[in-house]
Amino acid sequence: MKCPFCGHAEDKVNDSRQIDDGETIRRRRECLNCKQRFTTYERVEKINLFVIKQDGSRQQFDREKLIQGILKSSAKRPVTLEQIESIVNQIENQNSNLLRKEITSTEIGEQVMAQLKNIDEVAYIRFASVYKDFDDLQSFINELHYIMDEDE
Repeated sequence: MKCPFCGHAEDKVNDSRQIDDGETIRRRRECLNCKQRFTTYERVEKINLFVIKQDGSRQQFDREKLIQGILKSSAKRPVTLEQIESIVNQIENQNSNLLRKEITSTEIGEQVMAQLKNIDEVAYIRFASVYKDFDDLQSFINELHYIMDEDE
């Protein structure tokens, strides 16, 4: 594995452990040249899943892009990176198990919101405001009423 700090190709593995219910192996590595530590993840390569965007274009599913979107909506909230990765893993696994090759961005957004609602309602509202493209205060209020009605 090439060191992300100095580019040296030799390292040693200090720690390996399974995460995501055995779906992923997390390895802590140390560069033998600069002694910096870094983390790598190993997971089984899944079938290529393509996302059909709102404009009809298609692009390959990008888990990092989805993680970044969820991270933005949960900034300064008690949502852990492990919870966010779990959401993305569940979405990947759910759609992979169905042997789907394509999914709409709308479906992905709905799946994220369904899981975020159970983790943190503020992060849910933030994600929904971008995903549902709220264009006025009334749209925001309607979504708040929706989530409050479901909690009762």
